[in-house]
Amino acid sequence: MTIDQAAMPPTPVEDGCSVHSGRLSIGGVSVQVAGDRRTDVIFDSGLEPFCVKAGTADIDIQVEWVGELSLATRRPLFDSGTTWRLYELEAGFQFDFGDPIAQGQPYKRLLVDRCYRRAVLQMSAKHFASFPHAVDPLAYPLDELLIMHRLTQEKAIELHGCGIVRADGTGSLFVGHSGAGKSTTTRLWTEREDVEVLSDDRIIVRRDEDRRDAERRNDAAVETPVRAADGIGGVGVLRLRDRSASPTVHSAQDDKTEKQIPHRAFGPIRNDKGKMRMYGTPWHGEAMYASPGSSPLTRIFVLEHGHGNVITRLSPSQAVAELFARSFVPFHRHEYVDSALQFLQELVDTVPCYRYSFEPDRRAVETVQEFQD
Repeated sequence: MTIDQAAMPPTPVEDGCSVHSGRLSIGGVSVQVAGDRRTDVIFDSGLEPFCVKAGTADIDIQVEWVGELSLATRRPLFDSGTTWRLYELEAGFQFDFGDPIAQGQPYKRLLVDRCYRRAVLQMSAKHFASFPHAVDPLAYPLDELLIMHRLTQEKAIELHGCGIVRADGTGSLFVGHSGAGKSTTTRLWTEREDVEVLSDDRIIVRRDEDRRDAERRNDAAVETPVRAADGIGGVGVLRLRDRSASPTVHSAQDDKTEKQIPHRAFGPIRNDKGKMRMYGTPWHGEAMYASPGSSPLTRIFVLEHGHGNVITRLSPSQAVAELFARSFVPFHRHEYVDSALQFLQELVDTVPCYRYSFEPDRRAVETVQEFQD
């Protein structure tokens, strides 16, 4: 199938059509992959903890092998500049994944409908004949791109942050640009408390009631969190991967009307509303934490380096701007941006959001432990 032949949406995957199938769930989004080869449904070590049993999938992918994939002739809707390009079709979209060494020649191509529900993944037999051990249909960045675009159809978003879950089950999300201190925050918390780290770099947030729908779609998910790469409490070594799937984020203006919130006596953190939930993802950072677990979201902290460990409350408009600047939203369609902004407004109306200017020592953890809204 060429780019000009892909006018119709891909055929949905049906049980029995392919010899092999596999399923995974990331951030409440379930994906089924089916193909005629065993290697079509083998996920790498980073995705294995996110595998689930049989169930109805949000996204169905049929793997097909073709002799060779030709370069697209039309102008891309988006070009990452390194590993992938996006094209718009009459009935959907085409993602081409290329090898810079081979002058961008595609080695695999994803054809997907506009709702990101049905897809055909074409694999180049010519390319993988030279790299038989590299066959990995959902290899990064395809996995994150697929989930990121699917989230545009739901009340959910992917944020650049680390998720910390305390022993009492309450969860805090620390968001920040690269270098803002997410990995440092992860290290400080794991040294001070027995916490679960959902991710040290990518977190998906969605409405909590959507989680119950996702659970009904999947019989059972793997609940064991993946710990650090040294194997302590974990299920294997995770490897760092190329980050080229991430869109360029925009910086938000600093509103000078922030109100500083005084610290009060220690007390348990509660989130009686329980309307938002954060999920771990496979796409970890330097600390290499990636868990398939989830937790009710209690608070959000926007990280920045500073002096004195100061927490200040953000207004709803400030919070939306700060979170949007640290989100992973496909910017090539305005409706995706509008949907993300609408969800972020719901998020900040439900979960308190703060700016956290911190110093990288144990007092940074103590400040949050002792803080009450």
